[in-house]
Parts: sequence; structure tokens; C-alpha cells
Amino acid sequence: MIWQSVKEKLSSKIPKNAYSLWISPLNGQEVEDGNLVLTGPDSFFCNWVSDKYLADIQSCLKELGRGDVAVSFAESAPSLAPEPVSKPRQMRLPTMPVVRQFTKALNPRYTFDEFMVGNCNMLAHSACDAIANDRDEVGKAVYINGGTGMGKSHLTHAVAHHIVNHAPSTRLHYLTAQQLTAEMVKGIKTNTMVNFKDKYQKDCDVLLIEDVHTLSGRTKTQTELAETLDVLMECGKRVMFTSSKSPREIDNLDEGLRSRLSYGLITTINPPGFNTRQKIIQRKAAHFDLVLHDNLVGYLAENVKGDIRQLESVIVGIKAQAALLGVNPDFDMVKETLCNIMGQQGQISAEMIRDFIAGQYNLTINELQSKSRKRLVTFPRQVCMYLARKHTELPLADIGRALNRDHSTVVHAVRTITTKIARDGSTRGQIELLSDKLEKKFL
Repeated sequence: MIWQSVKEKLSSKIPKNAYSLWISPLNGQEVEDGNLVLTGPDSFFCNWVSDKYLADIQSCLKELGRGDVAVSFAESAPSLAPEPVSKPRQMRLPTMPVVRQFTKALNPRYTFDEFMVGNCNMLAHSACDAIANDRDEVGKAVYINGGTGMGKSHLTHAVAHHIVNHAPSTRLHYLTAQQLTAEMVKGIKTNTMVNFKDKYQKDCDVLLIEDVHTLSGRTKTQTELAETLDVLMECGKRVMFTSSKSPREIDNLDEGLRSRLSYGLITTINPPGFNTRQKIIQRKAAHFDLVLHDNLVGYLAENVKGDIRQLESVIVGIKAQAALLGVNPDFDMVKETLCNIMGQQGQISAEMIRDFIAGQYNLTINELQSKSRKRLVTFPRQVCMYLARKHTELPLADIGRALNRDHSTVVHAVRTITTKIARDGSTRGQIELLSDKLEKKFL
């Protein structure tokens, strides 16, 4: 097949680790018009390969005399079709169950080894590890909720990867709530609900369902899922859910299902703190063979908060620009990439506000960070902390770190300036002027 020939040529052109990570997972298929469709685990994977390696793939096609072949990318679609009866099967003991599993296309990078553990997600990680290894320390049911890009899917993929690799006889079903609904509707239309019930009640050892908040208002699906959970929980099977909301926050949810979703451990993944963000950036930079100095890692950690996918997009953007220019990343490159991806608001940090205030009051950075208690220094320092608290969502400790202070000093500074604004028109005027300049300059 043409794709196999292309892969053989790519293996000699692309570094071994990059080939293993980005090329090996791709599946190629020639369609009727002679063009080549490459399928990958998800849209991000396909977009990255297209941006990074499409030129190499087209070059190999030309070398093979197939330069007329157009290449396109598509996300792998999970198949519900049963395996052909004629396909050879491995022999099994009579007591071993027939393994029939339905899984989403698993991202090869979403494993436990690649997940960065911090205070924000430690409990969720431990719970998923227990579910993957069938340990009873957290029970048989886990519910993880958190915002977009917090790592819920990463952990779910990691559980599936671990089970598939270490206990392949486990009957695992991994899907989204939307897919569950679509499959149930299909079962109703085709009069095959018996098969649907058998699949998720009798032929299931582990059930992983993502985005259960999308079941809001879907009465029939809620009823079927509640019935399924009763059967699985009575048999001691493992179940895991993810959602952007906790069970009590999901609207239009049957109270019976709400109770069952709340049966086991409920844990929340919070946005990573500064130190965890630094570790994530360092890990992802190393993954992309990107050299980032500590000051650049710190700058990114200050400015990219919350969505880890967005953080990865920034890393990919920096890597692409550095490779294009043939240089190592510097502050200007990082700042420009961050601006392009996140917009101007992504640039502001406690350090930038500190530098801005130093310039406005004719002070040096060292003076603002010093232990001086002179009013000419303490007042601008307090103003800096107040504005950082007002214009960023940084933790108090991160604001204090920019000025060599602890979080209690920041609390005192914010309270002091707030009081002065209320009582002193001159102070209020200064703060309003500085705040306006700051917004025009950075926001």
C-alpha cells in the first residue's frame, strides 16, 4: 500500500522519537479517487501532523512517483461493528469472558506517565490510578468534574490505556454521554435495545463515560443509565464519570440518576498553581524538544492559566516559530506567540505591573523589592500589589513573589490602598490614572 511505502521513507527522514510519536499512530487509506486519507486519534493530533509533516509526506509521494496524490487528514471514528465471525480468534479457557469492548480513539500521549500531578489534581489522579488497577481504596465509582482543559480526558484516557495494556481481558466501554444517547436511540429505532442492555450491563467490567452533564433533559437516556449503574454497582464493577459540573449542579437531571452519580468518590480538578504550571511547561517543552530557559518558563507560567490545552498550543507555536527561524526561543518570541494565541490580555503579569509602577514612580526594581520602609518606596509597592490584584487573577502568593513579599503583605497592601481610595481623593485620582494607563498599555 502507498502509505506503507511512504512510512518507510519517512522513517529515514524523521528522528526516531518523532516518527514513533506522530507517524506510527497514523492509518492510511486510499479512497476511490486515488487520494490518501490519513486518520489520527484526535483533531489536535491531525492538525499538528499536517502542519509539521505534510510537506515531508508529499515529498515522499513524489519520490515514489505519486506526486499527484492529494493528502487529507481525518479523526479516527470508533466503530461499533462486531468483528467478522471468520476472523481468527485466540483460544481461551471456558471460564474466560469473551472480550468485547468499545473505546473512543485513545490519544497515545494521554497516559499516567505524561500526567503532571500537583495539589490541584492529586486526589483525582490517585482515584483514577486506583480504578485502573482495580484497588478498593476509593471504592468502585469515581466522578471527576472540572473546567475545560483541566485534564479530565487525559486521566480517562490514561485509565483506558492502563487497562487495555495490563488487563486486556477486561471488558471496557469508554464513550461520551452523547455517544451513549446516540447508541440508545439507534437501539430503539432498530428494536435492538436488548443488545444495548446486554452490552452495558452483562458484558461490561469497566464503564467510562465523559461529559455526563450533556445528559441534562435526556429523560430516556437517564433512565437507561440509572438502570445500568444499578446492575454494575451491585456486581462490583468499576465506573467512572467526568463532567464540567458536579452532580448537584446538573440541571434537568433525574434525582435517581443524580443519587447514583454521587454514589462514589466525587473530586474536582482545579486550575494548576504556579509551580505546577511550571512543571507542565517544562514537561511539554521537553516533549517537543524545545529549550526554554527558566525565565521564559516563569513568564509563561505567570500568563497562561487554567486551560492546559491552551498552554500546549502556546508551546507548539513557540516550537514552530523557533524551528522556522532556526534559533532558540527568546523573550520577544515567547511574548509574540503568547499574544497571537491568547490576545493582548494574556501578556499581563505581576512582574509587568511591577516594572510599570517602577517606571511611573522613578524607582528601580531592586528598590521595590527591597526591605525599605520609606514612604517613597512603600506606597508605590502597595499600589503595585493593589493593581496586580485588580487586573490579574493571580494568587496572592504569586503577586507577593514578584516583590519578594508573602501573601499576608499583599492582603495588607490591598486593604490599605482600598481604604485610602475611599478617604483620599488624591490617592483615588492617582490609582484611577495608573489603572487607565495600565489598561491602555497592556490590556
